[in-house]
Amino acid sequence: MNANPSIRQYSLIMLNYWSFTLTDGALRMLIVLYFHQLGYDALSIAFLFLFYEIFGVVTNLVGGWLGARFGLNKTMNLGLGLQAIALGALLVPSAWLTVPWVMAAQALSGIAKDLNKMSAKSGIKMLVPAEAQGQLFKWVAALTGSKNTLKGVGFFLGGFLLWLCGFWWAIVTLLSMIVVTGVCSILLLKSDLGRSKNKAKFSQLFSNSPAINWLSLARLFLFASRDAWFVVALPITLSEKFSWSHFQVGGFFAFWIIAYGIVQGITPQLTQRWQTINGGQLALLAAIPLTLLTGIIWLLDRFYDLNAASTALLLLGFGFLFAINSAVHSYLIVSWARHDGVSLDVGFYYMSNALGRLLGTLLSGWLFVLAGLNMTLLAATILLGCTVLVSLRLKKY
Repeated sequence: MNANPSIRQYSLIMLNYWSFTLTDGALRMLIVLYFHQLGYDALSIAFLFLFYEIFGVVTNLVGGWLGARFGLNKTMNLGLGLQAIALGALLVPSAWLTVPWVMAAQALSGIAKDLNKMSAKSGIKMLVPAEAQGQLFKWVAALTGSKNTLKGVGFFLGGFLLWLCGFWWAIVTLLSMIVVTGVCSILLLKSDLGRSKNKAKFSQLFSNSPAINWLSLARLFLFASRDAWFVVALPITLSEKFSWSHFQVGGFFAFWIIAYGIVQGITPQLTQRWQTINGGQLALLAAIPLTLLTGIIWLLDRFYDLNAASTALLLLGFGFLFAINSAVHSYLIVSWARHDGVSLDVGFYYMSNALGRLLGTLLSGWLFVLAGLNMTLLAATILLGCTVLVSLRLKKY
C-alpha cells in the first residue's frame, strides 16, 4: 500500500471531523448560553437537546448501512450538509426560536454528528493494512482524542462568539466553517471509501459477530456509567454544594473534556507495555481500575464531606481512567469490524454507545431527584461492574 494517499485521506477525514466537532461544541454552548439569557430554565434548555441524543440511536444503526451501501464519503458529506441545514434553521428572527423549533434543529444536528463520527471512525479501517494494528490504534486514538479536545475548545468558541458578535453572527461563522469543510470533502475525499463490494442488506444492520456484540454491550454500560452522574447530577451539585458559578462549572467541564481528549490521544503510549495481550484482555484490564475508583468516589461521598478541591481531583482521576477505556474500545471496534462493510459493525457499536448515553442521562435525572448525587454514583459503580463482567467475555477475542 502506498502510504502517501492513505495519509492524505486520513488527514482529510481528520480535518473534516475536527471542523464538525468544533462547530458542534460551539453550537451546544451557544444554545445553552443564549437561551439562558432569554430566561429559559435549566429543564427547558435540557429539552432542547433531547432529540439530539435520541436520534443518535437510530442514526448510527441506519447510517452504518448507508455507509456500506453508498460509501463513507457520502455519509460524511451528508452529515456536513445536515449540520449546515441545522445551523441555517437558527438564522431566523428571534421570535421564531421557540423550543420546538430549536429541538428540531438539534435533532438534525444530532443526526449529522453521528453520521460524521461513524463515517470518520469507519474510514480509518480502510486506510490501514490489516497487519498494522499498532498504527491503527494510534490513528484511532488520535482521531478520538482530538475530537474530544476540540469539543472542549468548541465550548469556549461558542461563548466567545456570542460575546463578540451575538447569536446570529456566531451562527453565520459556524455555518461558513461547515460550508468550506463540505466543499473540500466533496472535492478531495475518495468516492468509494468504505463501500461494500456486496450490496449491504438492511437485514445486516445488527451484528452477528459475538466479539462485537459483547464489546457493544460493554460500551453501553461504560457510557451509561459516566452519564449517570455526569449529565445532570454533577453540574447541579457543583453549583449548589460548592456555589460554583455557571462560568466555573462550564469552564471546568470544558477543561475536563480537553484533558480527557489528550489522554485518549496518548492511550497507545500509556498502554504500550500491555499491548502484547489481546484486545479483549486489554479492555478488561482497563475497566477494573475505573470501577474501583468510581466505587471509592461513591464511598467517600457517602461517608465524608468532600470539599471542592478533592472533588475536582477525583473527577480528573475518573476522567483519566475513563479516557483510556474509551480509547481502547474505539480501537477494538475498528480493529474487529469486518473489512467489507466496516460501517455496519461500527454503526451498530455506536448505536449501543448512544443507548448507553440515553440510559445514563435518564438515570442521572431520575436518581438525583430521588436521592441525590450519591445514588447516581452507586448506579455508576454498578454499571461499571457490569462492564467488567461483560469484558470477561472479551478475553478470548
